[in-house]
Amino acid sequence: MALNLRQRQTECITRMLNLNQPVNATGMANEEVYKILIYDKFCQNILSPLIHVKDLRKHGVTLYFLIDKDRKPVHDVPAVYFVQPSHSNIQRIIADTSNSLYDSFHLNFSSLIPRPLLEDLASGTLNSDSIHRISKVHDQYLEFVTLEDNLFSLAQKNTYVQLNDPKAGDREIDEIIEKIVGGLFCVLATLAVVPIIRCPRGGPAEMVASALDQRLRDHLLSKNNLFTEGGNFVSSFQRPILCIFDRNFELSVGIQHDFRYRPLVHDILGLKLNRLNVQGDKGGMKSYELDSSDPFWVANGSLEFPEVAVEIETQLNKYKRDVDEVNRRTGGNDGAEFDGTDMIGNTKHLMSAVNSLPELTARKQVIDKHTNIATVLLSEIKERLLDSFAKKEYDMMVRGGIDRSELLGVLRGKGSKMDKLRFSIMYLISSETINQQEVEAVEAALRESEVDTSAFQYVKKIKALNVSLASANSANRSNIVDWAEKLYGQSISAVTAGVKNLLSNDRQLALTRTVEALVEGRPNPEIDSYLVFDPRAPKSSSGIGSSHLKGPFKEAIVFMIGGGNYVEYGSLQELGQRQQPVKHVIYGTTEILTGQEFVEQLAVLGQKMGLGGAPTPPPSTH
Repeated sequence: MALNLRQRQTECITRMLNLNQPVNATGMANEEVYKILIYDKFCQNILSPLIHVKDLRKHGVTLYFLIDKDRKPVHDVPAVYFVQPSHSNIQRIIADTSNSLYDSFHLNFSSLIPRPLLEDLASGTLNSDSIHRISKVHDQYLEFVTLEDNLFSLAQKNTYVQLNDPKAGDREIDEIIEKIVGGLFCVLATLAVVPIIRCPRGGPAEMVASALDQRLRDHLLSKNNLFTEGGNFVSSFQRPILCIFDRNFELSVGIQHDFRYRPLVHDILGLKLNRLNVQGDKGGMKSYELDSSDPFWVANGSLEFPEVAVEIETQLNKYKRDVDEVNRRTGGNDGAEFDGTDMIGNTKHLMSAVNSLPELTARKQVIDKHTNIATVLLSEIKERLLDSFAKKEYDMMVRGGIDRSELLGVLRGKGSKMDKLRFSIMYLISSETINQQEVEAVEAALRESEVDTSAFQYVKKIKALNVSLASANSANRSNIVDWAEKLYGQSISAVTAGVKNLLSNDRQLALTRTVEALVEGRPNPEIDSYLVFDPRAPKSSSGIGSSHLKGPFKEAIVFMIGGGNYVEYGSLQELGQRQQPVKHVIYGTTEILTGQEFVEQLAVLGQKMGLGGAPTPPPSTH
């Protein structure tokens, strides 16, 4: 049984919608109860990729509302609440029970409700004499958004800025780490697995791994343990590995342009919660869903864009042939006299034609949808020369640099301000050494295009630190690190690690290469220093020694702190498919970011450090 996060989370939600009664094999409760669903914005985002309106009806949900909207009483009907355990939500629930809005209240919190809030709820409902209306209170451990079977996000915004903000104190950092650990704990509780945890030393990855290890240990000692796979599990090899990284491990992937279908649709058209709004061919906006129910998206998401265009054409031609075939078989227009002898044969053909119509219609809808998406993408690609950006960035990463005239040509050519900014940051990251004059020329070209250079200045500063660290002797190194940590917060962890974030010869991301090594568990200099945590082992023995920590592992969960993207997701899925036997890899992140969104976070950090800033407009020529 491979770990399927989407399936597991959907099962939990189905059970919740059926008042936490057991459901039968078809996913329905044994007796149907009509009910109302109340959620907050965060939980609406959890439900949105998993459950459509027609599914809600199937589970007896007749009405659904956001918790902070004014609502009218509906008598004799139970209400299912699915909300985050926050002070404002608790106050709202107390008000709803006091006003007897519904017959009974089934409260489901997306994560563990803290004791003080539970006490507020109890005293509030007692004081208003409405505590009898509360049927049940459940901690659901569902505080994450699953977008595909193997893709999830904790939907925690701006984590990268918060962790790398030089002004963030220990307490703020601890709070963010605690929040990430809470989200990861929900994912593991939903999958019901206690993994072996691996991470590089230092920085947010180690903080999260260590705190998650402690959280799992504490929980395994409690009576109502969510991980009931029994104690004999320790010696078995079937536990998954959880690999935790921090965005600074490989900064480039968050910034680069990619020319594959799934990353393009996300980066250029802004895919959010599996939904996409694009201009329709007849004007007006069209809204599309792109998820596992769309066979074309599943099959072609990882192809380069030109191959996708060819595939759309192929599917369209096949569809036309099949329609012609149906017309031919039902004798639509062969002009022969009808004498009744072929009645039976004809009826058979008609029946099979009628049966194949729904399938043909569904296929046509999918083809039309992707034709429209591809058309909108194509005009953006031409307008902004996106194929050229993707290719040149890739070449820079492989070669470790770019010819100066070509570099400046790109910055003075077509492309949005953001495209040029991303390209110039990729130039900084991929250059082996920093050529001061060249960098000044890049900055001048960015100013000419009126680009805010804060993000560029921020990466330049980090890069310069990297260079001075590499050349410093050990005494100076620790001084530089102390000084830099005061100035740059957590980003320094990447700098000190000096991670080679350039592509290897076979075009693999550093992340994918490292995960492959961790999953195989063979000795490998790149990962020999990685920490190991086993929440099931006695504290003292958690270390490299135990053989079951080594692997190979059949299943891996890879988690990126500070923002992930569809480029990494695609690369890890390919890794899983490439392995013999096939490995199962789940990818998760604090939030899924487009290149622009990530660069905007770098710009905020640049501004916090007083670097760069808005461009000065060129002097007027009057």
